This record gives sequence, C-alpha cells and structure tokens, in this order.
Amino acid sequence: MKAMILSGGRGKRLRPLTDTIPKSLILINNTPIIEWSIKYLKKFGITDIILCTGYKTKQIEDYLNKKNNFGCKIEYSVEKEVLGTGGAIKKAIKKISDKSFIVINGDIITNIDLKKIKTKPNCVAAIELRTKYGTMKIRNRKIVKFNEKASVENIWMNPGVYHLSVNIAKILPTKGSLEEIVFPKLVKKNSLQTVKFKNILWHSIDSYKDIDVCSKDIKSKKYSKYFKK
Repeated sequence: MKAMILSGGRGKRLRPLTDTIPKSLILINNTPIIEWSIKYLKKFGITDIILCTGYKTKQIEDYLNKKNNFGCKIEYSVEKEVLGTGGAIKKAIKKISDKSFIVINGDIITNIDLKKIKTKPNCVAAIELRTKYGTMKIRNRKIVKFNEKASVENIWMNPGVYHLSVNIAKILPTKGSLEEIVFPKLVKKNSLQTVKFKNILWHSIDSYKDIDVCSKDIKSKKYSKYFKK
C-alpha cells in the first residue's frame, strides 16, 4: 500500500522560520517533521510514499537524499501553485496502482494506529476534540472542576489521517479542499467511515508553541517508547 504525505503548505504562521525552509523541515526535537512522518508510516510497513510538495521542494529532496530516503521509495508530486488538499491528491493519484491508499497531513505528529483504518476504505480517523482553553464542570451554578486544555468528550475532530479508495478520484477537485468539497459528498452518500481514537498523541504544527508542546510530549514517559528511534 502507498501513502501520500501532504506537504505543500507554505507555513505562513511559522514565519520567519518558513521564509528560508519548508514547513516539512522544521525541527521537532532536532528531527524534521518529514522524517517523523516517514518513520511513522514505516512503523506500519508503508515504505512506498508520494510526497505532495510545492514550496522549496528541492530542500526536502536534498535532505531525504542525504538520508537515503530512510529506506523508502519516495516519489514527488510537485504543485506549481497551491492546489489544496483535494487538488494535491487528485494530481498525485495517478501514481497509485492499488485499490486504496493512506493520506496524512504533512504537518502532524501522531501515534494513531494505521492498522485500524487500513481495513476500511474511505475512512477518516477521529480523535476527541482538543481545546486550547480551560474547561469547567458546573453543577448547581458552582464550578466543581477545572480542566486545563482538556479533550471534549463525545465531540470528534479530524486529525488529518485517511484511508481512501482510488475511486475517490472521480469527485476530487482540480483545486480545492478534500475536507470541504469531497467529504461532504461522501457523507451524503453514507459512504464515509471512521475509527475513533482516544488518549493518543496528536499535534498539528502551526505555531512556535506547537513546536514546544509537541517536543515535550514526545519526550514524556507516556509517549517516548513509541517514538524511540
């Protein structure tokens, strides 16, 4: 099975860092995000990978070549303009010969178990909604509990990890969002599945604070064994 890593984003919220390097080469504990992504896929036996890139692709290629692609077969699908998640997949899908493939956002660090979604085509992983704000439990107009930056029970979010059928190519836009254009169509047809994951590590690297928090989580006793090199 092949996988796509969506790494075409400009990373504007991480300027000035991304003025000189692509977001994929931002370091998390001295390791570029793209290296975390590739090693994550390798844990599940996926070594045939398509990188959907655009901004400063040459830097990514040079880095991976120096590392011998971490023992993987790497292909590139390079966007001359920003195509969005749906457009990026549509451009790259011609490189897929299997019936289905994995897609992950190129700016996430996670330990979601891909084995659990690989059996379900057109499946979106789901994790409990996280909030950067503290939550309160209230009873009889009194606060009985404070939760700092808690997960919100029974409300689920999209972490950017998918198992898709190649048949999805028929409804992919040339330019536009997978999440805003394609998934609603599949929902209407009752053909979009999910697997729920609780108590997993997941970070989307969109700010300097995200880098810091993710770095600490990876080093923590709870997750360090999973990310042991």
